[in-house]
Amino acid sequence: MKSVRLFEIDDCAIDVAVEAKAGRTVSVCIPCRDEAATVGPLISVIRSELMRKVPLVDELIVLDDRSTDDTASVARSAGATVVPIESMHERFGEGHGKGNALWASLAASSGDFVVWMDGDITSFEPHWVTRLLAPMLDDDSVALVKSVSHRPTQMGGGGRTTELVARPLMSLYYPELTGLHQPLAGEYAGRRTVLEQLPFVQGWGVEMAMLIDVARRYGPEAIAQIDLGTREHRHRSLHALSVQAAEVMATMLARVPEGSLLADPAPTLRRADGSVVPLNLSERPPLAWLTR
Repeated sequence: MKSVRLFEIDDCAIDVAVEAKAGRTVSVCIPCRDEAATVGPLISVIRSELMRKVPLVDELIVLDDRSTDDTASVARSAGATVVPIESMHERFGEGHGKGNALWASLAASSGDFVVWMDGDITSFEPHWVTRLLAPMLDDDSVALVKSVSHRPTQMGGGGRTTELVARPLMSLYYPELTGLHQPLAGEYAGRRTVLEQLPFVQGWGVEMAMLIDVARRYGPEAIAQIDLGTREHRHRSLHALSVQAAEVMATMLARVPEGSLLADPAPTLRRADGSVVPLNLSERPPLAWLTR
């Protein structure tokens, strides 16, 4: 069974990445809602290290998704091009949700490669962008690159929706994707020629739908993942994650072909490290049947 690929590369030097672009362009897109407290430093580092010092990033866009704080003014002052989501709605019709903001940022940008970053990260390093781009710059068959990162437990950890919802369902219906350590990670990159061919689920299921659709169109081997190191971000409560989990689950189940059986007649939980845990689905008969 073909599966996603984990790229293990040395730190991709920025000047090497610039040369490997070979005339192609890179857009970094940051969809934001009420991220005034964190988005400024993120933009400043990208502007300083990846645009002024070296011409790696050609376009830096903050897609402001109805923020009620100073996200737009902070982002603009730090040097990003701020695109209000309303301007995209005027052109294409109104939408709602994380996936809608990602789609709008794709529509607002123009780079041959699109790198997405969450606006609430506080541990960003410039090499994140070069590492996310490296697999696509080196291999034309790579369509999408997801990040792998360590999230410190003292800061709330992470991956609860992945381990409790996405991974069990991937194990049952999409085993070719179970090699992904963090399928819902907010830091990833893709080729515009691929991304523009995909529908975007408007809600929280957008990343999962993107992975399933890319794997079906181009094969799971067109998806790569790369280690970014430590990632620190705002921690969400279980209450806040419940809608996210439900939307991810509904999105995945909606893409299971009608009438299909489980991918494995003896269902298992497949972990990202390749280990397999059998699932106990055995049943005892109704006791009344045995006492007649």
